[in-house]
Amino acid sequence: MEDHFFEHIFKNPLEQPNIPPNEVISNWAEKLIKVIFSENAGEEFADISALKQYVSGLELELFMIISASCKLKNSACKNVAGEFFAGLPELYRILNTDISAIYEGDPAAQSRFEVIRTYPGFYAICFYRIAHLLYNFGIPLVPRILTEHAHSKTGIDIHPAASIGEYFYIDHGTGIVIGETSIIGRYVKFYQGVTLGALSVKKVLAGSKRHPTVEDRVVIYSGATILGGDTVIGHDSIVGGNVWLTESIEPFSTAYHSPIITIRNHKETS
Repeated sequence: MEDHFFEHIFKNPLEQPNIPPNEVISNWAEKLIKVIFSENAGEEFADISALKQYVSGLELELFMIISASCKLKNSACKNVAGEFFAGLPELYRILNTDISAIYEGDPAAQSRFEVIRTYPGFYAICFYRIAHLLYNFGIPLVPRILTEHAHSKTGIDIHPAASIGEYFYIDHGTGIVIGETSIIGRYVKFYQGVTLGALSVKKVLAGSKRHPTVEDRVVIYSGATILGGDTVIGHDSIVGGNVWLTESIEPFSTAYHSPIITIRNHKETS
């Protein structure tokens, strides 16, 4: 290989060369989740003081991560880290609504412990909610690294900018895509393979409302594809499996795909 190739990669032309590796960022989130949900076999603490000290260490770690990843002054980064951890009780509360939605909505769930420890949907939701909070503080790149980590682990792709209400339930989960400008209400349930996407991926549309709105108490079954920023799924509706929607539906609607299925006895046909 030519020397100019090695010179090129040696110079490392990235704009943010000091940002910590993705593993460091995702490990920080893992530790945070294990602190607030000890069911994940997190740290054991002798007393509350030890717990507080550990959380202070996580706050310092977040400060170091965002200091390296954005151009804010250290004082501003410290304020963001402090505000994030000040919002920890609310994050814990809303995640518990998601646990309740999964536990109460899935007959196969034996306990909340099982939901926390084994459900990939809850894992992805945890990372999304942490990432979304950081995104709202204007932190670049880090939120996307967090949700892409969960994506790689679960097959569930949620953009950190998406807005998702309380009691969100992802069942099975694999193949779900929730785009950047999606808005999802409360008590919404998704099955595997659901896509909330854009009608067009032209770069000039960046920053516009490109993804659908799903109102409260909607159930969307596996394989459904819903596209477009003007598309609204009205509250209390059901979207059946493999449905393709590019237009809004009214509240209390049922949208379903009706293929022709023929069943024959193979002994008779032979």
